[in-house]
Amino acid sequence: MFKNFLLPMTRINFQVTSIRCVQKKFPKTDKKMQAAAESLAARGFLRPTKAWDPPTNIEETILKICISNGLKEDSEFESLDVKFKVLKECFTETGYSVPNSLLHSIETVDNLLEFYETPVDVHTPFDALKKMELPKNLHIQEDYVRFHPDKDTLFNGVSAYPRNSTIVTGLKARKKYEGYTAKRSWP
Repeated sequence: MFKNFLLPMTRINFQVTSIRCVQKKFPKTDKKMQAAAESLAARGFLRPTKAWDPPTNIEETILKICISNGLKEDSEFESLDVKFKVLKECFTETGYSVPNSLLHSIETVDNLLEFYETPVDVHTPFDALKKMELPKNLHIQEDYVRFHPDKDTLFNGVSAYPRNSTIVTGLKARKKYEGYTAKRSWP
């Protein structure tokens, strides 16, 4: 009976790359996979990363480390051991390491220089908006107000939407806001 529902499993590999890497496009025939990859890439700013503001002499520092390990400015890493030594020395010198998700993208000394020269801002767009000087007619309310008829004193508990419940679905929001289930009566 359930044999009709069992389909052969196909494995589809896709890669979501960050801003620093060249993003690979999927075939136009697979738009669902493309949308999923773009959705994951759009949420990249929420990943826990360390802020990085490169110093002015970062290029000299990285090139000095590479030259001491026998690499030229435009050469590729000869082996994984050399790559490991260079990345380890870069971390001890700068205090900033290459995340695991980007290790595959660093194949040459130029890629390494590009990584260390790129500043990383960890502020979300909402955080940046809070610090921005806004026009006088624009106000952003960080903590929104939820209506609850038992606690609302401004309109004596009378709702603009009678017989509509206020449902709090998020786990984080449930701790902060109380939901309300409206009493429905037969008209």
